[in-house]
Amino acid sequence: MRLTKLGHACVRIERGGTTVVIDPGMFTEADAVRGADAVLITHEHLDHFAEDRLRAAVADQPGLRIWTNRAVADRLDGIGANVSVVGEGDAFEIDGLDVSVHGEWHAVIHPDIPRVGNIGFLLGGTLFHPGDALTLPPHPVETLLLPIAGPWTKVSELIDYVREAGPSRALAIHEAVLSDVGRTVHGRLLGEGGPGTGAEFAQLAVGEGVDLPG
Repeated sequence: MRLTKLGHACVRIERGGTTVVIDPGMFTEADAVRGADAVLITHEHLDHFAEDRLRAAVADQPGLRIWTNRAVADRLDGIGANVSVVGEGDAFEIDGLDVSVHGEWHAVIHPDIPRVGNIGFLLGGTLFHPGDALTLPPHPVETLLLPIAGPWTKVSELIDYVREAGPSRALAIHEAVLSDVGRTVHGRLLGEGGPGTGAEFAQLAVGEGVDLPG
């Protein structure tokens, strides 16, 4: 399994000739979906879901398959693609790659701000993308995609989340709102300069890839 970091919360997964893109939003390159066989979308916020871009991608790639929650699927009504609604506990397969769905709600930003639905995707039993929530995968995973910065995040909670989730490696996502200095600070706290999470921590540059088990 090959993972390539795209902008913000978006990653591209390549396995056995199949390409899956997760959360291609407005902070991601406009061509993030190009060449993909499937797209997974965790929730409706624009940094994870760019409706116009996705509609354009489907027009160029009519066979594109999409899995997401009900709110996003409703906005894609009439898109002309195979859109599947999934939620907590569901499982499906993308060309031999097993995917299961975990979580229901976006993390709380503020009690006065209504929460939206949010689902996480576990791919191949080894790679977990939680979207905008600290949802625990059903078992310790090889690789956890860790949302390190946003209006709902707190470093102490991220440290405890990684400890509880128990991955071998945590890769940073959701960092577009951080300056270079902020990335350095977060990297130290979540990595060797912090209190320790039990996992290797890395921040990939946009376009950088890494080979993963699975």
